[in-house]
Amino acid sequence: MRIAPAIPRRQRRGSLRPRVVGATSARRTALALLLAAASVLVLATPAQADSIRDREYWLDDYGIRSAWEVTRGAGQTIAIIDTGVASSHPDLGGAVVGGADFSGQGSADGQTPVGTDDSSHGTMVAGLAAGRGRGTSGVIGAAPAADLLAISIGFDEGTTASSDDQIADAVRWAVDNGADVINMSLTRNTLEWPESWDDAFLYAMQKDVVIVAAAGNRGSGTTQVGAPATMPGVLTVGGVDRNGGASWDASAQGISIAVSAPSEQLVGAVPGGGYVLWDGTSGATPLVAGVVALVRAAHPELDAANVIQRIIATSKDAGDSGADPIYGYGLIDAAAAVSASVPAVSANPMGDLSEWIRINRRADATPAPADTLIPAPTATAAPLPQIGGVQTPLGTLLPTVAQLRDVGIPLLLYAAFGTAFVLLLLSAARQFRAARRKE
Repeated sequence: MRIAPAIPRRQRRGSLRPRVVGATSARRTALALLLAAASVLVLATPAQADSIRDREYWLDDYGIRSAWEVTRGAGQTIAIIDTGVASSHPDLGGAVVGGADFSGQGSADGQTPVGTDDSSHGTMVAGLAAGRGRGTSGVIGAAPAADLLAISIGFDEGTTASSDDQIADAVRWAVDNGADVINMSLTRNTLEWPESWDDAFLYAMQKDVVIVAAAGNRGSGTTQVGAPATMPGVLTVGGVDRNGGASWDASAQGISIAVSAPSEQLVGAVPGGGYVLWDGTSGATPLVAGVVALVRAAHPELDAANVIQRIIATSKDAGDSGADPIYGYGLIDAAAAVSASVPAVSANPMGDLSEWIRINRRADATPAPADTLIPAPTATAAPLPQIGGVQTPLGTLLPTVAQLRDVGIPLLLYAAFGTAFVLLLLSAARQFRAARRKE
């Protein structure tokens, strides 16, 4: 199954493809003139990059700037499993502290973007998670003091392994190399996932790592949330527009959505030092991953389950009361997430992957012992009799309590009433015969 970044693919019409607003090459500038001429006129060069910062409306609207009064995420590490991160971008200076490549197409440190159509995707994601900016200009991430791990995977033909295997290996590598948060702005476009992900994602969760995944976008064909965003225990992110309303094209819907964040009119840093305007839950997800890093930095005593609980418990309800398939628990509120009083939980509010595996992978479990009451596969036997909803083995001599309750007592009552009725009939018959004799 082919994995795809959760950014809408280029279309003939519409505003879902990235719109270049600060690229330096002639080709990018030409594309910008076709797609967003007004933006290009204002943001033609990085020298006017403070207008880039002005576009980051989410910093104030979602309490991120206020949260920085408590922490900026220092000491936390966010792994970006994506198309690689161009750490040479000025807004990412000093942010990337390590990386790896699992595509066989990039550099060993994960800092060479890979892919034919979406090679800039990982860099855009990284900027929104932990971009440093340049003073008061450029892209600054939700957790600008957090560190980044650049992990490149490939979605095109010619990779050394399937995208499923690359992702499983990348998750394990991220955990082993110090990730506190893993950002996955990608989707498998299927509800299910390969068994190799069971072990890898469970490994991350058992090591207390928070996994944040994109819900996907209708505009790119994801009409319902797909894996890894369907996996229990994963913090799944849906997308909203500038006004906080559900995004029609730049988000999917599904019951596994935990929270929502901006997915429209996003600004991203791209390889080469430029910027683009883009839409999609690929961008909403690193904003939430950055907020997770802020919470972990502000509350180092919390485990992953309680970090996730803080994110969802402090979100601002935007739909039906409680969780719903459009907004999840609501819109993220970074300031509340780092500062509010939130009761502790004992389990991940997004579910238990190990329990899901136990229930749903039972077909691959070890065969039952030979002395079980269930007939052996090679034996020919009638189905076990089922009485009162309780399956019992052949040859059982004594009834169970359930059998007595569900079958024995009703039969006894029927027998009593039946006997009384027969006696009544016999008595009536005797009286009738006696009356005839008197006549």
